[in-house]
Amino acid sequence: MSTIRGWFKLNLGDFHLDAEFEAPGRGVTSLFGPSGSGKTTLLRCIAGLERASNSYLEVNGELWQDDLRSLFLPTHLRPIGYVFQEPGLFPHLTVRENLEYGFKRTPIDRRRIMPEQTIDWLGLASLLHRHPPSLSGGERQRVAIGRALLTSPRLLLMDEPLAALDAASKMEIFPYLEKLHVEMPMPVLYVTHSMDEVARLADHMLAIEGGRIVAAGPLSETLTRLDWPLARGDEAGTVVDAVVAGHDNQYHLTYLDFSGGRLAVPQRVTSTGATVRVRLLAREVILSIEPPLEAGIPNIFITNVVEILDISPAMTIVRLDAGGAPLLARVLRKTVAELGLQRGMWVSAQIKSVELMS
Repeated sequence: MSTIRGWFKLNLGDFHLDAEFEAPGRGVTSLFGPSGSGKTTLLRCIAGLERASNSYLEVNGELWQDDLRSLFLPTHLRPIGYVFQEPGLFPHLTVRENLEYGFKRTPIDRRRIMPEQTIDWLGLASLLHRHPPSLSGGERQRVAIGRALLTSPRLLLMDEPLAALDAASKMEIFPYLEKLHVEMPMPVLYVTHSMDEVARLADHMLAIEGGRIVAAGPLSETLTRLDWPLARGDEAGTVVDAVVAGHDNQYHLTYLDFSGGRLAVPQRVTSTGATVRVRLLAREVILSIEPPLEAGIPNIFITNVVEILDISPAMTIVRLDAGGAPLLARVLRKTVAELGLQRGMWVSAQIKSVELMS
């Protein structure tokens, strides 16, 4: 299996980076953590922009850095694309000329991504003759992503690419990022402190705090780890990929199937058989020891209690297994006592609302 493996040690004043990680060599890995945790510093080390000592980096079998062998590939020789918070486009060039800037400087034998392909992916056809100052924030960032892709990188680094955008611009760009998430041929390391962006785009997560990787793994597993503070906050929950099973035109519902059962959401114009992503928040889950009145009722699942953790004097977080899919429920400690919840018990989990991410 292709992987990205590395470890970096770096001292910057009072901040110390000591991060070891492994991530899949395909798909989107979110580097997630609070401001000041070391996300951008780690990304800059991966890019070779920061010279960390006692460090190592291997990307899908290619060794880019190994200080034990005195090997350090400088940034200009690392086949990376880098998308910053600010687009950094050339204002005097048109959109097409900005896109072609990196493409023309990429050797012909390394060109794997073509301009027309990128223009289609990012919906840029109507913008090609315009100049950056005339574009919206979301449009400029789409062009910046396209420019990075057209260097045909073996690794795409994205450093909070939506942080400088307003809410409307973020909603404008999300569909394009979700499309790229499916179609991009190279791995992506995506830095963010937004759980909404993680839930929409990531397959894998590296959680960083105080310069150290504190949790890593597939997204649904990492989000439901009770030893990580995120599972105890207001945004605690998980994401699942579900398949559109059908539509109920009478009640304007769309049915989604995943390993735990069937979800019902307000009707969406989505083809049967399509895969969509949903977010299930812990605060929206109600537990009961009574079985459902009827089998197969949407949004009610038979689950097994995996772990129970008190997170405050009043509240408890419960990790559940729903047919192999991990779920979280945040309930009162009193509820846990009244239901007699214990590890290994079978309980009904009713999800009050489902957030459709794509």
